[in-house]
Amino acid sequence: MRVTNVDVTVVEVPQVAPIAPYRSHVRTSSTTMSAIVRVETDEGLVGWGEHNVNFLPEISAARMQSDARAWTVGRDATNLVAFHRDCRLETRLKSGIELALWDLKGKALGVPVVDLLGGRIRDEVELAACMGIQTYERAGEIASHYVEEGYTTLKTKAGSDMQEDLEMVRGVRDAVGAKLKLRIDPNRAYSLEEATQLGRRLEEYELEYLEQPIPAEPLAEAASLRAATKTPIALNESVVDPASAWEILDAGAAEFLLPDTHIAGGIWPCIEIGHLAHAAGVPCIMHCGHDLGPKTAAMLHVAGSCPAYTLANDSTYFGLEDDVTLVPFEIKDGRIAVPAVPGLGCDVDPEKLIRYRVEC
Repeated sequence: MRVTNVDVTVVEVPQVAPIAPYRSHVRTSSTTMSAIVRVETDEGLVGWGEHNVNFLPEISAARMQSDARAWTVGRDATNLVAFHRDCRLETRLKSGIELALWDLKGKALGVPVVDLLGGRIRDEVELAACMGIQTYERAGEIASHYVEEGYTTLKTKAGSDMQEDLEMVRGVRDAVGAKLKLRIDPNRAYSLEEATQLGRRLEEYELEYLEQPIPAEPLAEAASLRAATKTPIALNESVVDPASAWEILDAGAAEFLLPDTHIAGGIWPCIEIGHLAHAAGVPCIMHCGHDLGPKTAAMLHVAGSCPAYTLANDSTYFGLEDDVTLVPFEIKDGRIAVPAVPGLGCDVDPEKLIRYRVEC
């Protein structure tokens, strides 16, 4: 089965409360932007993929589409090993195409992608609800809402101010106690010295982990931070491919890893990272870039098949005005069922693609 065409469409979908407005230490936003990839084949099958393009300068769907067509058309749509060996496209675009190829392979064989990744070991995947930086009062209100919705884990942004971070954490704990496992993510905002101070001050709140409070390099600083505080340390921006995961594990630099398809290059690298981490006894969590349906589906298939992904996976899916898929995923008590239909299980609605399309 050969690829005959590739289309890339950039879409922007509004987000709703309590996700919106979503404030990090870098910016505040109330929409999410993704590139939706559609791959056609000579057997009439169509595969769908997605990669995040939030906050990127000079986004061009036309350029991505031209690059994707130039490299992909004419190639075997089902040989994912050859794809990863040979493809030199930019990592985000590569990941969007890769998702579509997994979708095609599953459809061609009549099985869900989870079966192609080794088999289903989870029927549903738990989600970690997310929120931006909030005041003490608002953090407590949102945390209480998530408990009522059935979530057991909350991830927050952080990093604008250490005292603000601590007040937000205190607001969550005062409102819901230990009903929510709590993670905070400063997105590399702090120096090693500042992160060490923050980690120690967070110890009394018993976080599940503190995610990437320092820059990705040098890696030795993450190992030093981990040794300096009882608050567990997770790394996300440091995890760019299986080789980087190996280095982190070898250095003992993190207690948790958070890969993402658009950073690692697709589904298969996230599986490889999971296998490495599982062998080292380190849990993995799928990171979320404010994902729409195809990328959420990829997360479900990875977490549904790989033993390392034992914890709640980041998601803002519940905060979308709408998905671009024909049948949006249903969240029940903070969980989504792993799709059982052939492929990824998230075909895109052409009308929604037009509705949310961004000309670029």
